[in-house]
Amino acid sequence: MAKGFTGKKERSLTSGSVLKAILYFSIPYLFSYFLQTLYGMADLFIIGQFNGVESTTAVSIGSQVMHMLTLIITGLAMGATVIIGRAAGAGEQSHANKAIGNTAALFMFLSIICTIILSATVKPIVYIMSTPSEAAGETAIYLQICFAGIPFITAYNIISSVFRGMGDSKSPVYFVTVACVFNIVLDFIFIGVLRLGTAGAALGTTLSQAASVVVSFIFIIKHKLIPGISRKDFCPNKMVLGSILKIGLPVAAQDGFIQVAFIIVTIFANRRGLNDAAAVGIVEKIIGIIFLVPSSMLSTVSALSAQNIGAKKHDRAKQTLKYASVIVISFGIAVTIFMQFAAESATSLFSGDGEVIKLGGQYMRSYVWDCIFAGVHFCFSGYFCAYGMSMVSFIHNFASIIFARIPLAYIASKYYSNSLFPMGIAAPAGSLLSVLICVAVFIWMQRNPGRL
Repeated sequence: MAKGFTGKKERSLTSGSVLKAILYFSIPYLFSYFLQTLYGMADLFIIGQFNGVESTTAVSIGSQVMHMLTLIITGLAMGATVIIGRAAGAGEQSHANKAIGNTAALFMFLSIICTIILSATVKPIVYIMSTPSEAAGETAIYLQICFAGIPFITAYNIISSVFRGMGDSKSPVYFVTVACVFNIVLDFIFIGVLRLGTAGAALGTTLSQAASVVVSFIFIIKHKLIPGISRKDFCPNKMVLGSILKIGLPVAAQDGFIQVAFIIVTIFANRRGLNDAAAVGIVEKIIGIIFLVPSSMLSTVSALSAQNIGAKKHDRAKQTLKYASVIVISFGIAVTIFMQFAAESATSLFSGDGEVIKLGGQYMRSYVWDCIFAGVHFCFSGYFCAYGMSMVSFIHNFASIIFARIPLAYIASKYYSNSLFPMGIAAPAGSLLSVLICVAVFIWMQRNPGRL
């Protein structure tokens, strides 16, 4: 046990049991991701208890747009996680601090630009989403308020990516716990007591994110968790920014395209009517919980592999990929089997409408298979990103969207109007294509180690 960049004693991620290192890193990350998803789902759950299908649809569509934005920010921040992780593995604290400072400066600039642009384009976004007319007004209100909180979303993800790059996946848990508690309490006050409806759900989300960021900054300053960082580290450095963007941009684009595909599927559902729209929105939220394990493995593989690559331990990075893949496949099979029997019960947690529950059950039974295949290509994506090959992740996700997800969802929507089950097949089909591409690239890497 040695002191890491955070100034705290950290478990070594470049020595000892690989499986224990994965569990040590991924469990806190999984818990923080669960809390982040929980406070995102609180809006949908609580609005469903006090308001009708129109409000539920508005929150589900609006939160999907915000989820897309959050994933793009997280994807871009992956560049910082990898660069900081390599510096941590090599013991180069000054380089890590420069990466931290440049990440903060870059992301806060981008967050302000995004806030201005998105706030001015709320109505076009609602229109593009093919939002049912009954829910259009409430969706616009939800997005307008949430867009004001973009700087807070960005700040939280910067802080989380920095700590994970340094091998500390525990500190972000504290920060997201604050957001989760605040959001649930504020939702009950704004929606249940004050009856603010969709606006209350958005206010709860935005204010809780702001509280989380304030608490995290106080925590960092009080405990001096990033020692040695100075004002000059925040001055733009072309080499550092270039390294961050080289890795982060393809990942952000990849996550953006995946969410665009989800949104297109949502548009197909929205055009089928209010019940189909609500069912798809609810299942997407449930899938968000199920995907916690695969998503945590993506970041785990990326962070651990980056540190081991920095320490010149390439075999250990490969072992990280192997163990993580076994974990996600085992988990995916178990959840898929379970959901074949519990799909309607899961959907009923968020709606009491019988038709919505039936449609949600159909969509869930086919969609949930994606947990197996997506988990595998998530692990590969984390491995490729650690080597600076994030463009591979972009390519395989782009291919899966263009050649499988969107066309199959469109065909299913057009020719199977009485069931959502065929639409759900599009996601696992796309992920299977991604897995095949990832395996091919991995084999190429093993045969050409000198090109890495």
